[in-house]
Amino acid sequence: MTFQPRELFPDRSARDLFGAEIRRHREKADMSLRRLSEVLNYSKSHLARIEAAESLPYDDLPAKLDACFGTDGMFARIYALAKNEPFPGKYRRVAEVDSRAIVVEEYTCVTIPGLLQTAELARESLRIGHRHAPDAEIEALVKARLDRQARLNQPHPPECWFIVDEAALRRPAGGPEVMQRQMESLLERGTHPFVTLQVLPFSAGHHVEAGNSLTLYTLPDGPMLAYKEGSHFGTIIEDKDVVAKLRKNYDLLRAMALSPRDSEAMIRAAMKDWTHGDDTKPEHHRLA
Repeated sequence: MTFQPRELFPDRSARDLFGAEIRRHREKADMSLRRLSEVLNYSKSHLARIEAAESLPYDDLPAKLDACFGTDGMFARIYALAKNEPFPGKYRRVAEVDSRAIVVEEYTCVTIPGLLQTAELARESLRIGHRHAPDAEIEALVKARLDRQARLNQPHPPECWFIVDEAALRRPAGGPEVMQRQMESLLERGTHPFVTLQVLPFSAGHHVEAGNSLTLYTLPDGPMLAYKEGSHFGTIIEDKDVVAKLRKNYDLLRAMALSPRDSEAMIRAAMKDWTHGDDTKPEHHRLA
């Protein structure tokens, strides 16, 4: 089978343009990624992710590229823009919608919503999702996630409704101390007047959004958008009929979830398990 290089989108962001220019110049010089990695003394796998706009380079790479290709500071200038883009191009639209929304309604199936994660849990989650990324890139993504949470502390934050699957409370991520602090943080966030937090318990059984995460965004000018995400995809949905169907799905999940008060009780029970148990066998408390 003939190898087909991944399609690039240089018009999508500075980050994408940086990667596309690497490919354009190395192909013009008839260089493979392996050969370029040898010339630059740079990881081939990391270079491949940079070219595909999935990773940011270290600060020393732009100068090395300019020296290699004789581009007179072009890579340095693009990098000055790209490093201000914490999210890969495919997530930038989601980040833009998220920043404008006046109402955010989110269901997550296997983890705590990003807007509610502690720095420790965010670091663990991002490391799992970016197994080959260097530490500096992980820290940049953690900072971007925490910066996103800053909206919740502004004078006029968005109204937020979170439905968290019980699995996210029970599955160990980073060890008992990380999970205990995450439970404490959830309890604290749940006291904010603009945040409603519910837990969807295992006892609710199978449901229409099982295996997916779903977020509904209401924008200031009225339209509602949806963002649906699975383990290998993420899609913004604007079609009114499809969004209306997802609205019904979310309302069904809301009805199946525990009340905010009972959800708080389950989070406290999980926190007790993580405080006194080990990191693999938390006791499953059940509400009457």
